[in-house]
Amino acid sequence: MNNIKDRFSIKDLENLTGIKAHTIRIWEKRYNLLEPKRTETNIRYYDLANFQKLLNVSYLNNNGYKISKIATIDSQKIPQLVREIATESNMESHAINAFKLSMLNFDQSLFYKTYDSLLNEKAFQDIFYNILIPFLKEIGLLWQTDTITPAHEHFVSTLIRQKILVNTEKIQAKQMRTSNKTFVLYLPDNEIHELGLMFINYEIIRHGYRSIFLGPSVPIQSLRDIKNYYDEIIFVSYFTVKPEKENLLSYIEEFDDALLKNSNTSFWVLGKMLDGIDKMQLPEHIKPFDSIKALIKEL
Repeated sequence: MNNIKDRFSIKDLENLTGIKAHTIRIWEKRYNLLEPKRTETNIRYYDLANFQKLLNVSYLNNNGYKISKIATIDSQKIPQLVREIATESNMESHAINAFKLSMLNFDQSLFYKTYDSLLNEKAFQDIFYNILIPFLKEIGLLWQTDTITPAHEHFVSTLIRQKILVNTEKIQAKQMRTSNKTFVLYLPDNEIHELGLMFINYEIIRHGYRSIFLGPSVPIQSLRDIKNYYDEIIFVSYFTVKPEKENLLSYIEEFDDALLKNSNTSFWVLGKMLDGIDKMQLPEHIKPFDSIKALIKEL
């Protein structure tokens, strides 16, 4: 069975490219930039070639080319022109488009090729902050709007996870610790979105600290024993979908009672589940962050 998504509605194209459906229709009718097809039941759809062309047209338009000018360029020459511009400037948006294509096609080779070309110009942390984080945010929106399936998300998340692990191993092999402070990174019960936490682990190690990465779905009670081994601990967690907003404050209170009372221990936390609470009312030893970058600045 072929799992590659090769048919897109105009709403799919809007979600994937950020170009409004109304604008897509104008480009299609006035400039013949796209050639929609029809199903046997006469429903309009766009194929993968249309999607790829729309990404390239949008990229050129964002880099100063007028649509009327783009419409006169031979379709075969548009990808080459995009590559030429991408090597000179604005590599980030071109790379994100390439990662989208690799995800939709389950194309591991394209992912690696795009990543390796970025690595020739940028450090890994720059790639993560400037390209992979925006890309992951887009993936979340695409999944919520049913533009992609969980299979697409899992496929590309696995490839990104591999890159974080490889780069973490590189710095662990030559790490020189500069502090006795210990960071313990974990995700709460039923929370499995670990890419952000994995990158925080990479950054903590890169900054010379001891880091203990426990991974997803760790109960609070399982963290107790770690306190017997280290004097100064900072627990770090990332609340993407768990605990649910209605349970968040009770979870934090339980964590505070179990691990933070009368100890040289603190808790750093981030994630969109925090948006629903008053962060100013959190206990003294619990510090919320709005982003990974904000947390790393605190190291």
